Amino acid sequence: MTRYHHRRLPFVLAGPIVRKATAKELVIWLATSQAPEGELQLYDDNQNSVLSQPLTSSDSYQIGAHAWVTLLHIRHDFNVPAKYQYDITTPDGQLSELCAELLYDDETRFTLWLSGQADYVLHGSCRNPHHFAKDALVVADEKVAAQLPEERPHLLMMSGDQIYADHVAGPTLFAVHSVIERLGLYQERFEQSQVEACHAPVKDSHELYQHPHCFYQRNKLLPHSIGEQRFFDRVLPRKPTPIFSSTDNDNHLISLAEFFAMYLLTWSPVLWQDIDFDDSPQLQLAKTEHQIPANKQQEWQSELKHIRTFYAGLTHTRRLLAHIPTYMIFDDHDVTDDWNLTVGWEQAAYSNAFAKRIIGNALISYWLFQGWGNEPDNFNDEFHQLAQKYCAQPDSQHQDDWIDALYPFEKWHYTTDTSPKMVVLDTRTRRWRSESRMNKPSGLMDWEAMMEFQQALLDEEKVIIVSAAPMFGVKFIEALQRLMTWLGKPLVIDAENWMAHPGSANTLVSIFTHTKTPSNYVILSGDVHYSFAYDIQLRSRKSSPNIFQITCSGIKNQFPEPLLSFCDTMDRVLYSPRSPLNWLTKRKRLKIRKRAPSSEKIKRLVNSAALGELKLDKSGKPHLVSILTSSGESIDFLPTKDSHE
Repeated sequence: MTRYHHRRLPFVLAGPIVRKATAKELVIWLATSQAPEGELQLYDDNQNSVLSQPLTSSDSYQIGAHAWVTLLHIRHDFNVPAKYQYDITTPDGQLSELCAELLYDDETRFTLWLSGQADYVLHGSCRNPHHFAKDALVVADEKVAAQLPEERPHLLMMSGDQIYADHVAGPTLFAVHSVIERLGLYQERFEQSQVEACHAPVKDSHELYQHPHCFYQRNKLLPHSIGEQRFFDRVLPRKPTPIFSSTDNDNHLISLAEFFAMYLLTWSPVLWQDIDFDDSPQLQLAKTEHQIPANKQQEWQSELKHIRTFYAGLTHTRRLLAHIPTYMIFDDHDVTDDWNLTVGWEQAAYSNAFAKRIIGNALISYWLFQGWGNEPDNFNDEFHQLAQKYCAQPDSQHQDDWIDALYPFEKWHYTTDTSPKMVVLDTRTRRWRSESRMNKPSGLMDWEAMMEFQQALLDEEKVIIVSAAPMFGVKFIEALQRLMTWLGKPLVIDAENWMAHPGSANTLVSIFTHTKTPSNYVILSGDVHYSFAYDIQLRSRKSSPNIFQITCSGIKNQFPEPLLSFCDTMDRVLYSPRSPLNWLTKRKRLKIRKRAPSSEKIKRLVNSAALGELKLDKSGKPHLVSILTSSGESIDFLPTKDSHE
C-alpha cells in the first residue's frame, strides 16, 4: 500500500535558497527531481538582464533515482548596494510562475537586496520540527513581507541544529521513509564486524527500514561500547553502554538516505504535501508492516499535531530563504547529541564502524545541504571527486572513502566578505581535548583553531563572531555543568561551554585583550534554548574593547519551565554584582552587564521560541538587540546601567 497520493513530482523539490551573497559572488542552492536543466537569469532593478547561468550536472550531485542537489556559484562584479531580481527556467516553466506563493506582494521575480553589509542580521538556532512551539521563521517571513527590499535584513545566520538527527518524531520518520521510497534515494550496506560490540544489527538500509525496532525503538539498534577494559573486567565483564547518549534517540537517523530526506522535509513543503498521513499510528504504520509500542501511540498523536503545524508553515520558510542570504554552521544535533563532547566519547564512536558510518552520513548530508553553500571554495577538486565517485556508484567503498575524507577536514569554519566581517566558528570538530580525564569535556576549539580565529580578527575595527554555544553564558548553569563533570556525568547535562576547559577559556579571554583585535565585537550564539544579551568590558583596561554577547535560541524550541526560571533566579542571587563567587570563575577579568528584556521586570533570560534581530551602527555597536518570538511579539534587550558582575 503506497504512502503517497499519486502526483507527478515537480522539478524543484526544495529551494531556491540564497546562500553566499557578496559584491563578487552569489550562491543559490536547490534540489530537483530530475537532472539539472534550464538556467538562472539575473536582472537589475531596471529589468535589464545582468547574466544567465545554466543548471548543469557539473554543479550537481545525484542522490537518488529522482533527486539531485545543485549549487549555482556565480562570480560577478555586482553593484552594491543594489536590488536584483532572479528567476529559474525549468522544464516545467518559470519558477516564479510555478511557485507564485514564494513571491512577496508586487513581485514578478525573486528579489535580492545585495548590500555588502552585515549591519542588519537575523539569527537563531535549534529548529525542532515536532516541538510544541511555533516556528519563528514563519513570523520572520511575515515581517520581511512588509518591508521594502532595501529595508530587509542583510542576512540570516542559522547557528546550529538546523535539523535534529537524534530527536526525530515517529510521524517524521514515517515521512522520511516515504520520501526515500518516492525519490528512490540510494540504499546502503553496513559493515558486519566480527567484534560483537561493533556489529551493525542490520546488514543494509532496507533491512533497517523493515526492522521491528525501526520506530520508537532505535535505541536498541544504535551502537554500544564496552569502553576501556580493565583487569577485573575479565572476571566481571562490563555491560556495553550506548555511544549515542541522547535521551530522545529512539528514532535516531541512521542511513544516509534518511539524512537526505530529513533535510528535504526541513527546507520545503513540497514532499510533505502528498504523504498519506493517518491519525491512527497503527493504521499508518501498518502500511510499512510496522507496529509501535502501546505506550508510544499517544506520543505519535501529539507529535503528528505539531508536525502538521510545522509543515503548514514551510511555504513561509521557503519564501524567506529564497530572498534573504542565509549562512549556516553545525552544532551537535545536526549530527548527534554530545558529538565530540569528550575524548572518551570520540574514542568509543570512531572505533566503532557502525557509529562512524552514522556520524559520517550526518557529515555528508551537512556538507551537501548546508556546508557547501557557506563557502564553496573551501572544497577542492579532490573533495568533489570523492563525492562524484559515490554519486556515480553509491556503494560502501565509495561511501567510506568520502567519509574518511570528511573526518579530518578542517575548513568547516569561514568568514564573510561583508562589513562588518562575520567570523563563523567550527566548535565541533577541532576540539581542545582534555589530557587529564577521558570523560572531561573538551575545549570547544583547540590551540591551532584559536590562533586561526585570532588571525581572522587582526586589524579589523568591528566584527561579528558566530559561536554555536555562547562564549559568555549563564554562570549558574555553567556551575551545574561543572558539578556534573566532577561527578563523572558530563553527558547528562550537556556539560560543554567555553569556560569548561581552562586552555580554551584562558586563550579566548587573551584574544579579546590583544591590542590589534577589534574595538567592537558582537558574538552571536544559540544552542541553549533561551535568549539573553550581555555587554562586556575588560576590568584591567581603560580603553577596553566593547564585547556584546547576544544569544537567541531556539527557532522552534525552548527550555523546560519552571527550571529556567529557577536557574535565572539562582544566577541573580549567587552571582550578583557584589558576589565574591564571581572571582572564582574564569571570566573574573571581565565586567559583564546583563541587558534587561523589555518583557520582564526582573528576569534576564527569555524563554520563548524566537529569531534574533540585530542592527548595528557604523562603528559596529548594536543599536537594536531584539528577538522576534514565534507568537509575533518583539522583545528588546535594553542596555542597563546596573552594576556589572
